Amino acid sequence: MKFTTNIGSTDAILRIVIGIILLGLWAMGTIGLWGLIGIIPLATAFVKFCPAYAIIGVRTCKPS
Repeated sequence: MKFTTNIGSTDAILRIVIGIILLGLWAMGTIGLWGLIGIIPLATAFVKFCPAYAIIGVRTCKPS
């Protein structure tokens, strides 16, 4: 599988916000360990690649 960019700017910003919220709630003890799932949207936002998008053929970025 080739790792080409498939996450656009708006998608990346939303992923960062969601990831920070989940990790923040986990750090404050508001939610359980499942809050660590916030690592996934953060990681995919920073590498600009989502494996799930690649599998189903979705791209939220402009074609290069």
